[in-house]
Amino acid sequence: MHVIYGGTFDPVHHGHLRLALEVSERLGNVPVSLVPCHVPPHRGETGATAAQRLRLLELAIAGEARLRIDDRELRREGASYTADTLRQLRNELGADVPLVMVVGTDAFAGFDRWKEWQQIPGLAHIIVVRRPGTALDPQGEPARLVAERGIESEVGGTGPLSGQASGLILELDPPWLDISATGIRERIGSGRSPRYLMPEAVLAEIQRMGLYGACPVTNF
Repeated sequence: MHVIYGGTFDPVHHGHLRLALEVSERLGNVPVSLVPCHVPPHRGETGATAAQRLRLLELAIAGEARLRIDDRELRREGASYTADTLRQLRNELGADVPLVMVVGTDAFAGFDRWKEWQQIPGLAHIIVVRRPGTALDPQGEPARLVAERGIESEVGGTGPLSGQASGLILELDPPWLDISATGIRERIGSGRSPRYLMPEAVLAEIQRMGLYGACPVTNF
């Protein structure tokens, strides 16, 4: 099984990391690949460059064997589209290896506006992580897909996701750390401390590089 969790990671924080580990454990401690996007198609420019965000990710997962980085979108020109990434991975993995993508409910709510969204279930399974305060429109296309393709559970990598290559949707309710990258950027930019919202090594590197409005001499 190959599992990917994409995002801007601008910057990476404990919410991202804890979620990735929760998914890994639910699937039997399989590795989860964090896939930072190059140019996010549904939002403005990132606060840090691709190289800077990649560096922060490297520091964040150091020493954790269950988390990996896949930088293919950073190496690809133009906007980062999930369908393109999944198609590339499917070509590499072959037709039979289960491929799983992880997405939050807030992002999945707009799934039918993604590029080539109809093709995605044929390329990968989808794990939808429920986020407090967000829900799918019961009349919308994403909710219909969950109703048609949803499964009840997947424990230890022995359930339905492991039995076929793609096409299923699993909703998860892991413990949620209510941390946002937007909030962290705003906090740093206003001179407040983001300590304990992200790994110390990530915070130190943000300070060293002066990212998000941080002053290199600020003592966080």
